[in-house]
Amino acid sequence: YNHLGNNDGKNLSAPEQFRSKEISKSNVVDDMVDSNQLLYKGGVAGSGPDHVVVIKYVPYVGDSKRALDEYTSEIFMGGKNTIVMHNTCEDSLLAAPIILDLVILCEICERISIRKLHFSNDTTNNAGNDTTIANTNGVSALAASGVVGGFERFHPILSILSYLLKAPMVPGGTPVVNALASQRQCIVNVFRACVGLPPDDCMLLEHRIPSLIQSCVTTAALHRDRIKRAEENDASKDAGIDGPKRSKKQ
Repeated sequence: YNHLGNNDGKNLSAPEQFRSKEISKSNVVDDMVDSNQLLYKGGVAGSGPDHVVVIKYVPYVGDSKRALDEYTSEIFMGGKNTIVMHNTCEDSLLAAPIILDLVILCEICERISIRKLHFSNDTTNNAGNDTTIANTNGVSALAASGVVGGFERFHPILSILSYLLKAPMVPGGTPVVNALASQRQCIVNVFRACVGLPPDDCMLLEHRIPSLIQSCVTTAALHRDRIKRAEENDASKDAGIDGPKRSKKQ
């Protein structure tokens, strides 16, 4: 349930405009149902959740939108759990930064081009794994046994924007991801690729397997030691003191 008094609320007071908004909000629920065929039996009448959208125009509140959301779910042994949230916010001030982020993200994605690489440890046999690399400057530093195809841009339906949109659109035949954390991680990993970093991996196996843990601890200790020595040398130079002298034997 929402009520607001700005132009958005006034426009939505028209039945045709409200119907468009109701469909876009309902599509979010439809995507949830379609993404989990075990929980919701797709195509079976009544298998999806009940969902009602209410938007009222109240001129007095102006841009200060009131939003009331209530979620009821089934829990263990047929019990019910209800979460109720009440939010009062400046509607336009929340929307404007999202529009700016959309424009910035679109512009950055226009600069990114990708091509498929063919990696192999055997230079005489190019049977390896395929991967992709992001390139934002038209120049790419590659260490691969071969390149498959030239650079290409993202699909015109820019599904990476779904993090900032209520009802994301995707190219035909591709999955709809309507999970906020996954949508954000997609953007993070694309930008990591642009600067030559591997994607974030939430498995964190290097912190769960004994031999890898020891290796990480050793590497981290060496890194801290290098930083400490660099800071000590910088402090000595600032104070006009020569760094530690080395003997001829060293």
